Amino acid sequence: MTTPNLTEDLARRAIERSTGNRKVAYEHEIERIIEATYQVIEKTGSFDPSLREILKLTKLSTQTFYRYFQSKDELLVVVLDDGRRQIVDYLRHRMSLAPNPQGQVRAWIEGVLAQAKDPVAASRTRPFVVSPDRLAEAFPDEMRTSRDRLIEILAEAIGGVRRASAADTWRDAEAVYHLTFGTLHEHLSRRSAPDADEVEHAVQFALRSLT
Repeated sequence: MTTPNLTEDLARRAIERSTGNRKVAYEHEIERIIEATYQVIEKTGSFDPSLREILKLTKLSTQTFYRYFQSKDELLVVVLDDGRRQIVDYLRHRMSLAPNPQGQVRAWIEGVLAQAKDPVAASRTRPFVVSPDRLAEAFPDEMRTSRDRLIEILAEAIGGVRRASAADTWRDAEAVYHLTFGTLHEHLSRRSAPDADEVEHAVQFALRSLT
């Protein structure tokens, strides 16, 4: 199963709504808006960053913002997906260093939980992990696609751990996803980080369940 790059897809759709030959400039402006949103979220810890603050950082106008995004929630979906895409790249790298599929599963779990230990990653991730599910209600397909990218790389590893149908492998990956992100949610909510014993317990529990 291959999931599209939601960030690029939404950005492309936004650009296509604009006309003219300023595509490069438009892409640059979208990148500025996304990065400014990260900065405001990191600074305030709020899932509902001020659009005024975002535009102040970018030095762009409200009119320019609505050229690309129909609403602030649409922007937040793009920012969330961009963050998840970065995590996927980070996890893929960790998993590529593992000697076997079991090691890849371990690398995935450890990599996700490491988000709570890194101050910058935690401050950027926390609002999205602990926030209400309004984005999932407003953008169910986009949010599912974004989430599935994380599950997909885990399912690839699990497929090497045990022989099962594609459907069962995906369900196993979803179970490990919920276990791991539930732990991450708890620690981000408490502004804490899992210790080595807790991470190891999560890894062993997942591997025992799979084998």
